[in-house]
Amino acid sequence: MKRFAAVTLAALMVLTVFASAASAEDAVEIRGPVFNGSNIEDIVGDGITIDATDFAAFYYDIDDNVTTESLSIEKVADNKGNVIGENGIVYTTTIQQVDYEYENTAAGWDNYSLLGFFAEKYIPLKSNSADKLAKLVLDSDDKYTIRTGETLDLGQGYSIEAKQVDVDGEKVWLQFDKDGEYVDDEIISVGTGDSTWDVELDDIQDEDDVVVLKVHVNQVFQGAVDSIAQIEGLWLIDYANAIKIESDDEFGELNDVSINGPTLKITNEDTFTLTRDSTNELAEGLAFKVADTPSNVLRFYIMKELTEPGTYEIRGSVANGEATWNASSFAGFYYDINDNVETEELSVSKLNGNVIEKGGLVYTTSIKDVDYEYENAAAGWDTYPIIGFFAEEYIPLKANSADKLAKLVLDSDDKYTIRTGETLDLGEGYSLEAKQVDVDGEKVWLQFNKDGEYVDDEIVSVGGTGDNTWDVELDDIQDEDDVVVLKVHVNQVFQGAVDSIAQIEGLWLIDYANAIKIESDDEFGELNDVSVQGESLRITNDDTFTLTRDSDEEIGEGMFFKIADTPASELRYYPFVKRTIGDENNTSIENNTSVESVNKTEPSDDNATIETPDDNTPATPGETSVEAPTEENKTEPGKESPGFGVVLGLVGLLAVVYIVRRNN
Repeated sequence: MKRFAAVTLAALMVLTVFASAASAEDAVEIRGPVFNGSNIEDIVGDGITIDATDFAAFYYDIDDNVTTESLSIEKVADNKGNVIGENGIVYTTTIQQVDYEYENTAAGWDNYSLLGFFAEKYIPLKSNSADKLAKLVLDSDDKYTIRTGETLDLGQGYSIEAKQVDVDGEKVWLQFDKDGEYVDDEIISVGTGDSTWDVELDDIQDEDDVVVLKVHVNQVFQGAVDSIAQIEGLWLIDYANAIKIESDDEFGELNDVSINGPTLKITNEDTFTLTRDSTNELAEGLAFKVADTPSNVLRFYIMKELTEPGTYEIRGSVANGEATWNASSFAGFYYDINDNVETEELSVSKLNGNVIEKGGLVYTTSIKDVDYEYENAAAGWDTYPIIGFFAEEYIPLKANSADKLAKLVLDSDDKYTIRTGETLDLGEGYSLEAKQVDVDGEKVWLQFNKDGEYVDDEIVSVGGTGDNTWDVELDDIQDEDDVVVLKVHVNQVFQGAVDSIAQIEGLWLIDYANAIKIESDDEFGELNDVSVQGESLRITNDDTFTLTRDSDEEIGEGMFFKIADTPASELRYYPFVKRTIGDENNTSIENNTSVESVNKTEPSDDNATIETPDDNTPATPGETSVEAPTEENKTEPGKESPGFGVVLGLVGLLAVVYIVRRNN
């Protein structure tokens, strides 16, 4: 019996180790257009092509209207059911010329060759050949002020140091380093010449005279206290990790490579199955997400998941005039692929030049039902109403009325194992505490808190015939009573010799504390004519809306139009929202993703000072600043404190080994 108890405890300890170690990383999914049909032949027809104008992950320059990448699914003999035949998937990219962010043609900052490569920005080592590439690390026109002796971190281990400024304040001696090692240096004069330093290196994938860094020095100052150089214009490639692409290379499921001068073409030599209810990796971070549908329905989209910390633009398809966007053409809008549910639409009509007349900008959204992530209809986990509201997920307080909403915080079917006394952080200040487990190991006493304050508690039984689910219902939420704000499903309870444990599988939570009421006289940015009709919400512009060229114009509630810098006779624009991964304050000047990353380095003013590195230096790219938790045993869903559970698990396992050996 002792041995049985020891083995049981060991199993739970192993479960705890794995639950603690398997922490999920924050991510943003960029999706392309949704394809829906009975089978692949029905969807593809004579062929479909996705490019940067409708897939936000691919590289796109709106000012110059430049794209380089496309992905096609072609009509081939082996297409059948949910299988794409051999050579049916074709990825193509071609070198294009784009302008530097720092515009100074006289100083050599006119344009450069760029190639989008699996939704990342790459620079060809030879301007007309796509076979040798280096990732673009930096293309910036921001101003950076550095003192002599200071180092400017450029990302990916590259840096610039201001060594000295001459006594006349007209020259600065700069040094370029990689991983702290000297690469090159130069004395740059701002008195004469173009003030630009081009760092050229040899033997980069057997290529010589490769420009790997461009630096433009704007001003030099020799003061009584400080010697300062102001840099405006930085461009850098990751030459140390340059790659050579050859015909026998394989990129995931794309393994038939063809290079024809500036064009790279890669196809699948084998069939590719769009497995339902899964994410099917294609190549280099690109994947097809396929819905959970019956065999007579096929629904999927191309996607890329971003995990690097930063703030990103999630954009819609590019428009030249009047247009309409829904969840298929604007990845920012809410979409449930399994239920094929979308709720939002944005349309532009009554367009006069670049001015949208009154009532021509229309945003609509309506309530739809979707499945819980945790599927258990018998326990009350069947469907719930949801409404996309300015590209965020909201829950109506009344299932048939769009006027009172609370943001969805959590909808999860992950498993979380918590000990008595521990707190599970649910986000937005909400938490769940396991108070006690009964001696028989059949019940757990849970407490729900907001900002550390008691909200409700319940004893949940996993024995008997109960459904193991606790629905927290609250009153007076925007004058509504009996509002379900939290659902918790307890999967297992265990009372051991060492630990009392509850395993939760199924969590759903709304931010009831910040619920909103929408009324007819409300204003949402430039959208200020509000109409609520039962399950639907419609908001239009009561004044004209100007699509000002070369600008970002806010529509409302964090949704914008980006408008290209074009002549008056042309108009090009798209909607976008911003999404942040990780800590917003953990920024660097690195910007090397194909989805435009905004504010990754935004100096507080045009003359932001770069401080000398010390123990307080902000985290550099690839590093994350970790702050001490405010509560010792607080954990987040999918992000339990790394190491704590592992250590306890290992201690428990060692104790079990000792007990078993002693009993033997």
